Amino acid sequence: MKESTSDLILHPVRLRILLALAGGKKLTAQEIGTRLANVPQATLYRQLNKLAEAGLLAVAEQHPVRGTIEKVYVLAEGGLSPSREELEKFEREDHERLFLTFLGMVFQDFSNYVAQPRFDMFADMVMYRTAAFYADDEELKELLGTLGAAMAKVIEHEPAPGRKRRSLTSILIPDPVEQERGTDE
Repeated sequence: MKESTSDLILHPVRLRILLALAGGKKLTAQEIGTRLANVPQATLYRQLNKLAEAGLLAVAEQHPVRGTIEKVYVLAEGGLSPSREELEKFEREDHERLFLTFLGMVFQDFSNYVAQPRFDMFADMVMYRTAAFYADDEELKELLGTLGAAMAKVIEHEPAPGRKRRSLTSILIPDPVEQERGTDE
């Protein structure tokens, strides 16, 4: 039976591979492996092949290197997200599973950070917080556009001396719809 896009994405290593390629990046297996240093090479190659076979990754370029062919991977069109049609078929439990996988990845990143022999949350600017706000749809679109433009600038940065890999996680959830006050429904 063919795995759904969401099942393919929900695997923690495959999701990290897809995230490494987000923002239009083109990376070889070796470059992806550098970004996912704690993933064994055999596992990385197995998951890359699975994503490519499923059509979530594409090979942008191929180069001969020491008697073999080195592939340069990119996200296939729409490769990082289940389609709108697939999401509309999700039951509540499917959405919860997808969200818990996402939270598990965030927790793993944090756990890896605090597992270091020494860390300084202030110097490293580690933070976690929630900011509740009120906005209509147009104000929210403006905010998301501003944040997206700012993130687009730094997402393009390549690893370099002095640059640390950082993750910025955003979760946007409206309060549940409340009945209008004063109605008799």
